[in-house]
Amino acid sequence: MFAGHVISGDVKNVHTVRTGIEYMTWLAEWYTKNAKKLRNGEGSIGFFQIGGGIAGDFPICVVPMLHQDLQRTGVPLWGYFAQISDSTTSYGSYSGAVPNEKITWGKLGSKTPKFIVESDATIVAPLIFSWVLGK
Repeated sequence: MFAGHVISGDVKNVHTVRTGIEYMTWLAEWYTKNAKKLRNGEGSIGFFQIGGGIAGDFPICVVPMLHQDLQRTGVPLWGYFAQISDSTTSYGSYSGAVPNEKITWGKLGSKTPKFIVESDATIVAPLIFSWVLGK
């Protein structure tokens, strides 16, 4: 559909939607800057995943990329991991890997708090966000 709208001229710039690489580089810069601020104080950056599979698991890879590919030291792991998935997660499944599998990839630490809610995200996410935001 997107390509069709570019061809028809409804979408004027093919780069209106960023590529996955652009998102990953932006997230790496954001994470590095904000994690540095937190190292001097308290707190951490957590990862809240809605859904699973490649789209859900792609951004969590920013931390192992900073460690393994860029050899950056002092970059903290994610402070917590939470996921809402409408199907059961399992090793290598389309719904995403179980949190403990993420430890072996360097995404989470063994003591990182981990939570999975198996339910419909369109119902559960607004409830969680409302509670977190105190609404």
